Amino acid sequence: MSIIKNNSAITDREIYAERILNASREFVWKVWTKPEHIAKWWGPDGFTNTIETMNVKNDGQWKFIMHGPDSIDYRNLITYIEVKEPELLIYEHGPSPKFVVTVIINEMNGKTKLSVRMAFDTAELLNNTVETFNAIEGLNQTLGKLEKYILAFDS
Repeated sequence: MSIIKNNSAITDREIYAERILNASREFVWKVWTKPEHIAKWWGPDGFTNTIETMNVKNDGQWKFIMHGPDSIDYRNLITYIEVKEPELLIYEHGPSPKFVVTVIINEMNGKTKLSVRMAFDTAELLNNTVETFNAIEGLNQTLGKLEKYILAFDS
C-alpha cells in the first residue's frame, strides 16, 4: 500500500504507511531490530548505512549514519521509548528533525501487516521534513527495500 499523509485536524502532524509482508511476524521483527539485517535495507533508494550501536530495549539507543547518494553522511539517533517483542516499537528520532515513530507488527494469516506512523510535534515540522527530506517518498522507498530484502530470503 502507498504512503498516506493524513490531513484531518487530529492527524495533520503524521505520516502513515502500511505493508503486507510475506514473512512471519518474528522474521519481520528480526530484520527491523538486528543491525546485521537493518543495515542492508534501511533508508531510501541509493542510501547505505553504518550502524554504530543498536540497543533495542526501552531507553536503548540506535546510532547510525546514512550515507546518501549525494555523498553526504546523515547522522541519526533513535531512542527507544517502548519495545514489545515481536509486535511494537515506539521510538524518537532526533535531534533534527524530531519525531516519534510507532511500528506495529501484526500477524495476519501467515503474513505480516506492518504499520508505521511518524508523528511530528507540529504540522509545520512535518511539512518542513517532507519538503526538505522528501520524507513521504523516503518512507515508501524504505519499506519497498524492506519488502525486497524479505523476499530475497524466500528465493
